Amino acid sequence: MRFAVVDIETTGGFPSQHGITEIAIVLHNGTEIEGVYETLVNPHQPIPPFVIGMTGITNAMVEAAPSFHEVAPQIYNLLKNRVFVAHNVNFDFSFVKHHLKEAGFDLSTPKLCTIRLSRKVFPGFPKYGLGHLCRQLNIEIENRHRAGGDAKATAKILDMVLQNNGERLVKEMLQKENREQLMPPHLPGHFLHDLPQEPGVYYFHNKQDKVVYVGKAKNIKKRVLSHFTGLDLSKKRQDFLREIYSIRYAVCPTEFIASLLESIEIKRLWPAFNKSQKRFEQLWGIYLFEDNRGYLRLAIDKKHKNTQPVQAFSLLADAHRELWKWVREFELHPALCFLDKTIPNEWPDVQLHNQQVEKAIAWIAEEKASYIIKEKNTAILVEKGKFVGMGTIDHLEVAEPLEPTYAAAIKEAVTPYAENEVIKSMLRKYLERYPHRVVRITE
Repeated sequence: MRFAVVDIETTGGFPSQHGITEIAIVLHNGTEIEGVYETLVNPHQPIPPFVIGMTGITNAMVEAAPSFHEVAPQIYNLLKNRVFVAHNVNFDFSFVKHHLKEAGFDLSTPKLCTIRLSRKVFPGFPKYGLGHLCRQLNIEIENRHRAGGDAKATAKILDMVLQNNGERLVKEMLQKENREQLMPPHLPGHFLHDLPQEPGVYYFHNKQDKVVYVGKAKNIKKRVLSHFTGLDLSKKRQDFLREIYSIRYAVCPTEFIASLLESIEIKRLWPAFNKSQKRFEQLWGIYLFEDNRGYLRLAIDKKHKNTQPVQAFSLLADAHRELWKWVREFELHPALCFLDKTIPNEWPDVQLHNQQVEKAIAWIAEEKASYIIKEKNTAILVEKGKFVGMGTIDHLEVAEPLEPTYAAAIKEAVTPYAENEVIKSMLRKYLERYPHRVVRITE
């Protein structure tokens, strides 16, 4: 097996925004080093002071160096028929692949991470960063934080892995079906192996054990793996992968239960990498008022503190969609709901129109009734249109009509949770799609 042990120095952490200032490639045949390639690279952008302080590579040093485009053919030829090896391989591989692609070369080689290999071959060390690991293994690094020194030290780590019966492990990690090398560098492999293939919610934790991301899944293992496949070079993705140190999960009976729990947990934990539901707020409402001609009018407007809409929405498009549904369902005139700007030749009868509006309002009130949704062994309880909570009810039967006393027993069995706009929207859509699964609670 032939390896190319690679280390690079860069102007920053993201391939699409930053350049390579130095690259070193140690060619290894599985037994010994065959050759070393090393060069400074002109990144054609300023090197930040903190990077200069860490690496010692200055703007003056790279000024006369070749650009990556100039050395790309040679680099590609050195890498193309070998296993790409690096300490925290996704970082180096993402930079090299990105810049090779910009130079017209498509690098598609297997890759190995010496952090992940070392965790398996040398378990029990407190840390597996290059400096810490070399101290534990008594490997001397010459020229630390320079590509040549770090690449040669990484090659020595690879040597020690292979000498400690690591060849079988290397082959396993390179198998097509084994995705472990795609995982974040700080995430031990057992977290992936232990994931169930069931619906539920999963939590990504950082180094301080704080939850940084919450997700839901129909199949937890499959969904978690999907986060780590591909080669997304964006800043967001790179930050995300570097923050993941452990995974926790909660199995749920169904995907819908998982969706509710995900929303609850995002609001409770406010994870750094969850974005969409944090901005989910009630911003629009459908309001009812009587105009000077006596018509009851329905209108969409921004939600204000001291006003109570008939129904509230986070998106203007959702409010329009719902009001159009009422117009069709109750044969309301679109112009009297501000959905049609043209003036009709003949207005509808005031009394008949108002009766239809009142029917619509009564129907909406009915939607705010109390009910239970049973998903397998779990009950979701809603009282007067408000989400109360959910929980396991193995010992209780749910049959319609459900009397208040029996509903009270179910309420005791469920865990209370705070309602939010995402949950309200999900319940509304569920009622529309699966009305036969809803058990009403009699008054």
